[in-house]
Amino acid sequence: MKNQIQLQIKVPNQTRYLSLIGRISEELAAQLQNYSGDREALANHINVVLTEALVNAIRHANADNPDEEVEIRISVTDEELLLQVVDHGSGFDLAGITHSPATAGDDLEDHGRGLYIMRSLMDSVEYRQIEGGNILEMRKRFH
Repeated sequence: MKNQIQLQIKVPNQTRYLSLIGRISEELAAQLQNYSGDREALANHINVVLTEALVNAIRHANADNPDEEVEIRISVTDEELLLQVVDHGSGFDLAGITHSPATAGDDLEDHGRGLYIMRSLMDSVEYRQIEGGNILEMRKRFH
């Protein structure tokens, strides 16, 4: 693959780093050579899903523990964009959160809104346990 980008970023478990990750995602979208769609919309989508994933990792998985960190991995190939967010928490069942705003009512206010947004903006969203934590993977294919 001639056009490949790989970034690995570790940030302290603090929400103040969200804007930095947002700026990185906007610059990344501008650099994607094989993306023929709306780059501004893609930048916004990357920013939104990474922000949601990071807030979930910081607040829920790592329980706002300032001694923890969150790892963001971004991989771009000619075919797709892969975003990974790694945390060190106990994890949760992604399949157990299947509702949408139209069917969930007020329950979505408490949990699930971020995952619904991620699923809406990305082509696939997977979450699994790995040694020492969990990994959330979000993919966007370049059609």
